[in-house]
Amino acid sequence: MFMSRFRCWVYQVQLKAAVQYQMTTKRKPWRKNLYENSDYEDNYTDPSFLKDLKTNLHVRFFTLGEAIQVGPTTVLWPSFIITIIGYLCCHGRNLNLHCILEDSKTLLAVFLFGYLFAPVLHTLTYAISTDTIFSMTFFVMVLNLVFCDYGLSVAMVSKAISLNAAIFGSICLASRLPTSYHAFVLLVESAVFFVLYPIVIREYWRPYFLIPIFVACCIALSFVSLNVLCIYAALIVFINFICPYLFVRQQRHKYNIHGPWDEAIVEETNDDNIDGNL
Repeated sequence: MFMSRFRCWVYQVQLKAAVQYQMTTKRKPWRKNLYENSDYEDNYTDPSFLKDLKTNLHVRFFTLGEAIQVGPTTVLWPSFIITIIGYLCCHGRNLNLHCILEDSKTLLAVFLFGYLFAPVLHTLTYAISTDTIFSMTFFVMVLNLVFCDYGLSVAMVSKAISLNAAIFGSICLASRLPTSYHAFVLLVESAVFFVLYPIVIREYWRPYFLIPIFVACCIALSFVSLNVLCIYAALIVFINFICPYLFVRQQRHKYNIHGPWDEAIVEETNDDNIDGNL
């Protein structure tokens, strides 16, 4: 009984295969026309159907450097959020509604006039050659470093000269950006770093803050030039470690003498000590 059923099943399979072979030998070649393929099953797919298929024809593959490249908007919003956090930290408990409204008016005016005059500032130094722009920017940034207030009460410290030099350097660089919106973002970032950043640093600076700043600058300069990176690292090490070491070591050579032969020191008369001087 079982053997007879098995033989019957084998016969049916062979018969079906023979019929399919006969149909494949007699039917016309498959074409990409529905009305000419009546000899084929409805779900039949010929191997030549996908011969014209092309994958990733207009796909652009990005490198890692292009993927992490940021635009002006991705720079503007994080700096805006960080500025608000710094503003809240600086005012602390002294923050009130009147102060927020006054500072908001100032912020709105700066943003509005900065955005309106961005096309003018973008083309202000456009006619000057690129080499001249870079040279001018270098010298004014040196002026910014020389006259910047580092917490020392010396005659050469001038906040006005330092700030004006930094803003002028930013305006020079703005003419080499592709659009006026890029120039606007650059000027905003200049105001944040050269105006607001020193105020926050003066209140909350700690020596270990230098480490993340140094690492971030090194990573940024590594994409620009390895030579510039080495010069920057050498200057940072020289200024922050070697110079203090030399200063402390040379203090033993100090030899000051005082006596009645010293020159008279004229005290400045003001409202506080005028009664005592009289």
